[in-house]
Amino acid sequence: MLQNTTAIKKISNLKKRIKIVQGGTSAGKTFGILPILINIATSVENMEISVVSESIPHLRRGALKDFLKIMRSTNRYVEGRYNKSLLKYNFANGSYIEFFSADDSAKLRGSRRDVLYVNECNGIDFNSYTELSIRTKKSIFLDFNPANEFWVHTELVNEDNSDFIILTYRDNEALDESIVRELEKNQEKAKTSNFWKNWCKVYIDGEIGNLEGIVFENWKQISQVPEDAKFLGYGLDFGYTNDPTSIVEVYSWNGKRVVNEICYNTQMVNSDIANRLKKHELIIADSAEPKSIEEIKRLGYMIKGCTKGRDSILYGVQLMQSQEYLVTSNSLNLIKELRGYVWDSDKTGKRLNKPKGGQDHAIDALRYFEMESLSNKNNGTYYLY
Repeated sequence: MLQNTTAIKKISNLKKRIKIVQGGTSAGKTFGILPILINIATSVENMEISVVSESIPHLRRGALKDFLKIMRSTNRYVEGRYNKSLLKYNFANGSYIEFFSADDSAKLRGSRRDVLYVNECNGIDFNSYTELSIRTKKSIFLDFNPANEFWVHTELVNEDNSDFIILTYRDNEALDESIVRELEKNQEKAKTSNFWKNWCKVYIDGEIGNLEGIVFENWKQISQVPEDAKFLGYGLDFGYTNDPTSIVEVYSWNGKRVVNEICYNTQMVNSDIANRLKKHELIIADSAEPKSIEEIKRLGYMIKGCTKGRDSILYGVQLMQSQEYLVTSNSLNLIKELRGYVWDSDKTGKRLNKPKGGQDHAIDALRYFEMESLSNKNNGTYYLY
């Protein structure tokens, strides 16, 4: 059963047109807003409600997944009322809740609605929000983690028609105890680390901050690969049990690099990996897996291990910092990694000259490709401009 948390109660008390919910991780923002939307849909006839996020993959793994979970746990879900193609749930009283992404320009400028919910709204730009808001008759819900200041703070917070609250994990009584322990462990780290101090400020206390030492700031999101972009090849990072196998496509377009994530999965054997690739296209993979590289090569693919040397990670990072990247909104895991990829630090908080490893599988796939394609050491063999 759905628990009536403090987060739900606080969100329910917001009365103005624009309801801004800033908060830390596991604060119950999405699980607070969605039950309110469901209640509106079931209690008022013919309500048109839109839930929007930066991409369809983001919705499927987040707000849409949570919506279906809530509907089932409260015994409201009827299979025939959910259109899986349109991502739209139709209620018996004529109301509906639809899900679509902000990178769909037709939807942004399409039909009007009664209620709008922009999930993790810091993932979309202000122009997209404006297109949505001017087509919304009644209420607008916005939620986000405040990793940095953005248009909500500069354009909306101080408006007369805006309500604003900050939620933390303490407002979410339904949170699993193991997650609470993990968050509290990070609070202990914050006592001796500037990185964890700022992390806790953002993701525990729900306050505006900036993750210190972000490695890559030279990238932007785009909706899709431009039609006239030139395909250069694939970057591949092997994984299996715990770490995912990650594959990215790399393109050249107007002097920029375009990156599109096509795979981020565990439990993939080499034949599964090969099925995600096209023959006769260049593949640059992690050279630490020579057996896998050879097996894929014998299947007829043009694959090569990345040339590594001393300080190869730092070298690859520096090469990538010299480029300008456009990352497709479908590249959900790569985007998440880029936002959290920071320079490592010692116990005193002193920054080290190496990135903090762990959640960098898609970044590694891209780095392998770039080290081969951008490095002058290749003498033109794999120089792909």
